[in-house]
Amino acid sequence: MATQTSSQTSVTTSSQTSTRIIEMSKLYAPTLKEDPGDADIASHKLLLRAAMMRKVAAGVYSFLPLGFKVLRKVEQIVREEMDAIGCQEMIMSIIQPGELWKRSGRWDDYGPELFRLNDRHDNVFALSPTQEELITDMISGELRSYRDLPKSLYHIQWKYRDEVRPRFGLLRGREFVMKDAYSFHDTRESLQEHYDQQGYAYGRICERLGLRFVPVEADSGQIGGKVTVEFMALADAGEAEIVHCDCGFAANTEVAIAKINCELYGTPDATINEIETPIDGSIPALAEFLGISQAACVKALAGKDADGQVYVLFIPGDHELGDVKVSKIINGFELLDEQEMADMGLKLGFIGPVGLPRNIKVVADQALQNLPRWLTGANKAGYHLSGVAPEKDFQVDIWADLANTQDKDCCIECGRPLILQRGIEVGQIFQLGTKYSESMGAYYMAEDGNEYPFLMGCYGWGVTRSIAAVVEQYNDEAGIAWPISIAPAEVCVIPLALGDELETTARQITDQLAAAGIEVVIDDRDERPGVKFADADLIGWPYQVVVGKRGLADGVVELKKRQGQIKSELALDSAVTELINLIKADRAQYL
Repeated sequence: MATQTSSQTSVTTSSQTSTRIIEMSKLYAPTLKEDPGDADIASHKLLLRAAMMRKVAAGVYSFLPLGFKVLRKVEQIVREEMDAIGCQEMIMSIIQPGELWKRSGRWDDYGPELFRLNDRHDNVFALSPTQEELITDMISGELRSYRDLPKSLYHIQWKYRDEVRPRFGLLRGREFVMKDAYSFHDTRESLQEHYDQQGYAYGRICERLGLRFVPVEADSGQIGGKVTVEFMALADAGEAEIVHCDCGFAANTEVAIAKINCELYGTPDATINEIETPIDGSIPALAEFLGISQAACVKALAGKDADGQVYVLFIPGDHELGDVKVSKIINGFELLDEQEMADMGLKLGFIGPVGLPRNIKVVADQALQNLPRWLTGANKAGYHLSGVAPEKDFQVDIWADLANTQDKDCCIECGRPLILQRGIEVGQIFQLGTKYSESMGAYYMAEDGNEYPFLMGCYGWGVTRSIAAVVEQYNDEAGIAWPISIAPAEVCVIPLALGDELETTARQITDQLAAAGIEVVIDDRDERPGVKFADADLIGWPYQVVVGKRGLADGVVELKKRQGQIKSELALDSAVTELINLIKADRAQYL
C-alpha cells in the first residue's frame, strides 16, 4: 500500500508559548491512499488510512503519534468527568491470579474469551478483561466500617478478551483501552445515588466527544447484576440493535419489552381445522401459501435446558427468538438439531402445541396470550392447524417475554411505534448488588454491629471503542472530520509553496496561533498542494488555513472548516484573531 508521508517524529515549540507546533515534515504519519483490504467499516478504514493506528495482529493495534493524541484526549475527558463526581483514580494490575476468578465463580463461566496463562512456577493467571475480582479482593480487608463508605475508584487501562472473531477495527478487538470504575456502599440509596451520578457523567462524556447517543436498558451479561444501562452511540456499523421512542423509552432489542401486534387468522370463535400445507414449513413459505401476513402465524422452536428437559417455544411468526430473554427463563437453553427433534417425534417446520409428547413443556410469548386462536403446525408433516385455542386445546406451562423487539412494535410506555436503530456500545453502568462481595467474602461492619456484604456498582467506558464511534459518526468521502474536542490538533496551516513569502507568512500565522494556546500543525512538506489537501481532509484537522499566492496578493487566506467542508476567506491582518475566536467558540460546545 502506497504511503504519502513518512519520517521521524518531531515537534517544535513556539518561542512565545509552551504550546507545541507540529511540523508535518518531521511527523511520523504514513497516510495510505487506498483502503486496507481487511477493513470493512468506515472507522476501521479511516483510522488506518489516516495514520492513526497500525494492525499488529487480528484485533490488536498500535497507536501512531496522531492516534495517540486522540486517545489521550478521550482519556482526559473521561478522567475529568470521573473526578467531577468524586471517583478516585488508581491503577490495577493487568495480570490477575486465577484463584480470584475461581473464588468469584467466573473462571469457568467467562469461557474461552478469558486469556489464561501460567508462570514458570505453574501458577495460573488471567489477563484482565475487567477488574471486579481484583478490586473486591483488595478492599475486602481495608474497608472495614460503614464509616469508610461510600468509596468509588477507577482506572484507565488496557484490557484483553480473546474474541473468537475480532473484527471492525477498534469495535471488537482483543486488546483495548477501557475505563472501569467500582463503587462500594452500605445502603441501596447510596448505591443508587452514585449509579445516577455515573449515568450523568457518561452522558457528559458523550456530549464532550460530540456523540449522538441513547442510554438504553440492557442485559448485564457476564458482569452480572440486575440493573444496568448501556450508552449507545448511534451508527449503522453498530453491532447492537436498539429501539427507542420519542417519549424517552429506549432499550436493547435483546431485553426490550414491547407491545407486539399479532394478527388473527380466521375468526375469534373458530374451531380447530386441519389445513394441508405442502411447503417447506418455514413461516415465510406458510404466509405466502395462505396469502396472509407472517404476523398471523405462530412460530415454534424446540430446545432443551442444561438438564435435558425439552421445551417447545411459541412466538409471533414475524419475530425472532431472543436468546438473552430465553436464557433468563430456561437455564442453559439450546435449540435441538434436526435429528434430536426427529428422535422426540417432532416434525421440523410443522411443530404445534396440540398433540405434543407429554414430557415436553410449552413456553409461549406473552404477546400470544391475547390471541384467541392460533395458526400453528399440526405435528404432522405437510399440515397446519387453524383455530387452536390456548388453555382450551392445549396448556401453556410458562408465559414469558421471548421475542426480540423489532421496528414498529409499540412502546410499552406510550403505545407509539418504536424506532429501530443500530448502535455502538461505548459505555455501560451496572448495579452489582452483592454478587462479588458475597462470593469473595468482602464484608463491612455496619452501625448495628453486624457484618454485611458490600453493595457494589461497576461502570465501564470503552476508550478506544469510543474513538471508533466518533469516526463512524464524523466522516465523509474525503476522510475523518474530528470534533475539535479530540482532534489531534485544532488547525492545520498549509503553505502552497516553500522557501518564499508563502512559507514565511504560514509560519507567522502558526506561531501566533500557538502563542494563543491553539493546537496547530503546519504542513511544511515539499509536496504538491493536492497531496496536502487530501491528507488534511483524511486526517481531519477541524480547521485548515491555506496560504496561497493569489490570496496573499489580495491580502487574504482561505479558511476551511472540515465539518461540512465550509470555505471562506479571512483578511490577512485579522485572520489569526478571527480564527482564535472561532476555535474558542467551537471548544465551548464540548465543555
